[in-house]
Amino acid sequence: MQHWELDAREQIRDLVARYNANGDSGRLDEVVALFAPDATLQLDSGVYRGRAEIRAMFEGAVAQTRSEPGGYIRHCTATHQIDLVDANDARGRAYFQVLTPSGLDHWGRYLDRYSRAEGVWRFQVRTVRVDGRLPGGWADRTEARLRAAE
Repeated sequence: MQHWELDAREQIRDLVARYNANGDSGRLDEVVALFAPDATLQLDSGVYRGRAEIRAMFEGAVAQTRSEPGGYIRHCTATHQIDLVDANDARGRAYFQVLTPSGLDHWGRYLDRYSRAEGVWRFQVRTVRVDGRLPGGWADRTEARLRAAE
């Protein structure tokens, strides 16, 4: 493995960790900066294109979280696989679990496309696939709210 490959993999791992930590803490400027300007975020509730739409989706999720008893959410990522296409493009997959004050709320997979511009790796496409959820939990309530807003 060449040095650039090790560097790319570590930067991409850091990107995914910052997505979780910043999103869970409601630091939306930091979360949005992790996406390329023309990025796409695909959720079960809809597709969000560009930083403005992605930010609006996160604003709603943060508001929902803060309105909940206990008011926190924690994403845990595991089995992160990274496939480097070249020095500026990569693909990734990871499992996630989400904890709330009630315990395990939902779980699934991230399917990612990463791109590097000006030396910085960002999400180009992030697809979130929820494989399971606690009935009536945070994810159920948030998805219902997002669908009602459409």
